[in-house]
Amino acid sequence: MAHTKKQSVVVARQDLDRPIGVERYLAPVVRDLVALGVNGKQAHWHVRGANFIGLHEFLDDLVAHAQDGADQVAERIVALGLPVDARVGTVAAQATLPEPKAGFQQSDPTLNDVIAQVDATLVTVYAAIEGLAEIDAPSQDIVIALAEQLDKDRWFLRSQLAS
Repeated sequence: MAHTKKQSVVVARQDLDRPIGVERYLAPVVRDLVALGVNGKQAHWHVRGANFIGLHEFLDDLVAHAQDGADQVAERIVALGLPVDARVGTVAAQATLPEPKAGFQQSDPTLNDVIAQVDATLVTVYAAIEGLAEIDAPSQDIVIALAEQLDKDRWFLRSQLAS
């Protein structure tokens, strides 16, 4: 029979606070990504003009990136034992994205609206990267990857502007 010694485990206070710190930075990212997905789909349905096909199809990619990112970030919060509130009312009240124009839009105004949406999301994502630096490296890695994708999506959108 094997005998084991009881060991005391010392848990630092910051380790107990880690999930709360992670949630504080990641929850706004989830809400902004959900809003980006919804607003991106709105733009997808209403874009008109010379760049219609390319922009229409790329907006589906952007929406997929936003939805996948929201899912990954939300699952990180839940994995740390906390709930996520991305209900429609919460997202509408707390997302930081500007309100997109309603109705049909030509491609350049649509691009400008969507770029503003991505820019607002990137502000939230980069704040999370900075805030998570001392709290949780795995969570920071997730938002760093999101920033990389959103920066690339922004580049693709910006490259389509006529001016």
